[in-house]
Amino acid sequence: MGTVTIGVSIAVPEPHGSQLQQLRAGFGDAAAHGIPTHVTLLPPTEVAAAVLPAVEAHLVEVAGVGRPFPMRLRGTGTFRPLSPVVYVRIVAGTESCAWLQQQIRAASGPVARDLPFPYHPHVTVAHGIDDAAMDRAFAELADYEAEWPCTGFALYEQGPDGVWRKLREFPFGGAVVPPQAGPVEHGSLPTR
Repeated sequence: MGTVTIGVSIAVPEPHGSQLQQLRAGFGDAAAHGIPTHVTLLPPTEVAAAVLPAVEAHLVEVAGVGRPFPMRLRGTGTFRPLSPVVYVRIVAGTESCAWLQQQIRAASGPVARDLPFPYHPHVTVAHGIDDAAMDRAFAELADYEAEWPCTGFALYEQGPDGVWRKLREFPFGGAVVPPQAGPVEHGSLPTR
């Protein structure tokens, strides 16, 4: 059966997702149209195709104990000079994203792995383009804001054409989204 490259992420909903994807393309990022706008929970990971059912079962479990939480984006940041990335910052939802990615990559699960950098949830808007375009992305999105209730995440597979396609969505087990007021989100994390 071979191997596949998968990723797990929180999709940035419409109209924000398409808007940021178009802006990313406009900054000259050739990968923009092949990557849905998202917050990464599991970066690109190669697995045996035969393991996909176990991965899906694991993600069902993680989502089952997850709870909806407010997600808010505001302003820009960058990983330069360490990595050629400009991103939109997450100002509410970071703790919940961090908890989710830890559960997804848990040593007891089928996609256990270490990360090359500490986890920092964000929405990439420019990657690997020239410095002037990176500067432009950073400046043009400095006042960007969006918010929505995050109610789950999805599993994606990268095709041979480099395009990421959604395989399945995993809604959280809880149905109530905490209020969007305030940046404190401790109540949004599941208790176990």
